Order: sequence, then C-alpha cells, then structure tokens
Amino acid sequence: MGIFGRKGSTPETAPAPAAGPDLTALTGDYTIDPAHTTIEFVARHAMVTNVRGGFQDFTGTLHLDGGDPTRSTASLDITMDSIDTGNADRDGHLKSSDFFKTDEFPTMTFRSTKAEALGGNDYRITGDLSLLGVTKPITIDLEFNGVAKDPFGNERVGFEGRAELLRSEWGLTWNAALETGGVLVSDKIKLVFDISAIKNA
Repeated sequence: MGIFGRKGSTPETAPAPAAGPDLTALTGDYTIDPAHTTIEFVARHAMVTNVRGGFQDFTGTLHLDGGDPTRSTASLDITMDSIDTGNADRDGHLKSSDFFKTDEFPTMTFRSTKAEALGGNDYRITGDLSLLGVTKPITIDLEFNGVAKDPFGNERVGFEGRAELLRSEWGLTWNAALETGGVLVSDKIKLVFDISAIKNA
C-alpha cells in the first residue's frame, strides 16, 4: 500500500503526537528544593574519561501553566563558589582565573525565554545562561516525572533535564595540550538536572 493508500480509499495520515498529561491543577508558582535537587555537569578529561561535578548552593523558581505550558517559566541562580567535583585541588582550579573567576563572577544565572510541550511527558525550555559576564541562549530538554504530596503536606513536582553547551562560548577557553594529541578538557559540557520543586502556598 502506497502513501495514499489503496485506490479509492481514504488517504493515510501520520499519527497525531501523543497528548501530554493534564497539568491544569498544577498551575502556580513553585520554589526549587535544593535538598532534593541536583545540578551537575560532565566534562571529558584527557580525551578518555569523564569528570563529573555539581553545585551545592543555588536557588530557583518555576511558574507552571498547566493550561498553556508555553507560558511556563523558570529561573535559577547558582553560587559558583559551591562547585564540587570531589577533589579539592580541582575545585580550587575551577574557581580560579583559569576558569570561573568566582571572586569576580560569583553567580551563574538562567532565565527562561521560551517553553515548549513536545508531547507525552517531554518538554523543552530555552533561556539565557549568564556566566563570566557573557549571556547566551541554551536549550534544556525536560521530562516531567510527576506530582506528589509529601508527608509534610507539600505539593511537589519533579523534572529531569539535559543540555549541552560549548564552554568556549562563555569565554572558558583554558586548556592544555596532550602529548598523545588532543586537549585535557573538552569544550563540550553536558548539564544534567534532577529537579524537585514545592508549590508555594
């Protein structure tokens, strides 16, 4: 059978995208819970392995519009001095003038500019990431993990997110050449989010 079906039959059509969950009841403002949220990054090291790290001090808010997800927004402020890769010497280097210059630029921020519903539990949010005095857009793919009421009566929502960026676009260009070829630290950085947010009363 061809793309138009058998002769005389009704033309075939592509299936409609899967509908997302009904989030109408979730409409409102939320505060990200840092005790149950992780913001992490992954960088390729010496071309052969990955180094993972995260941030321990941050604040953030969400506004969810269940009736029209495109009107949802997100805001995040990260204290750069709270970077933690599990190695004190490496953390100190990342805070130095070679990388994040945390004395001069203590905060990294994200402010959303666009939200999209992709179907099912999948969403995409685009926004401005400001770091080292440079502001550029990034896109984060999100999966909605659901809603629950915790034992303390808080209404919580959960999202997992992923994004990629080139650190050189924010002026993070420090590197070292390897004798075997290549460089010590990859330009491409992967960001991984696991977000729990509490609905404001």
